Amino acid sequence: MWIKICGITTSEAVAAALAAPVDAIGFVFADSPRQLTLEDAVALAAPARGRVRCVAVTRHPSQRHLDDILAGFQPDVLQTDAEDLQLLEVPKQLELLPVFRGWEGPHARLPPRLLFEGLTSGSGTPCDWTLAQRVARRAQLVLAGGLDPDNVAAAISAVHPFGVDVSSGVEERPGVKSPAEVVRFAAAARSAFEMIQQEQRSA
Repeated sequence: MWIKICGITTSEAVAAALAAPVDAIGFVFADSPRQLTLEDAVALAAPARGRVRCVAVTRHPSQRHLDDILAGFQPDVLQTDAEDLQLLEVPKQLELLPVFRGWEGPHARLPPRLLFEGLTSGSGTPCDWTLAQRVARRAQLVLAGGLDPDNVAAAISAVHPFGVDVSSGVEERPGVKSPAEVVRFAAAARSAFEMIQQEQRSA
């Protein structure tokens, strides 16, 4: 069970994520309504350091931009599209969460852990749960795309992922999280994961 809230932009959202509690929070450095400056990200992440994984979220960054993020923000985890990691120089000790938006089939190589996403991050568009379920059999899959407090239990039941990631599904308006929805999402996800664990123990 692993829960991530992505696209954090306010101190209230950070506090809600810590209270929920979740396992990771994402700070977006890519073009998005949730994009932060380095200075804002550092300030927002300060209360979360050592309590949850602070994830730097990028998409197709230049090497210079990535270097600035790593030096200035010092993330616990780097999240970016899988193809980006073939072009960038990344510290070997840095934890990675490669983003996959599809799957080439059972012969394709997969990392130990990945984020499975729809075509456009943060758009509220669901990914293919059937395809995600197949990938989840082969790697620790973090399911993203179109999740919210009302459908996350169904998604977990269908996919059996390692974890879930939400952004727009817990917002009161684009780019601004609802603290109440953050807590509700985490509670719904945790309950669904616990139900699966109970089923596996009784099987």
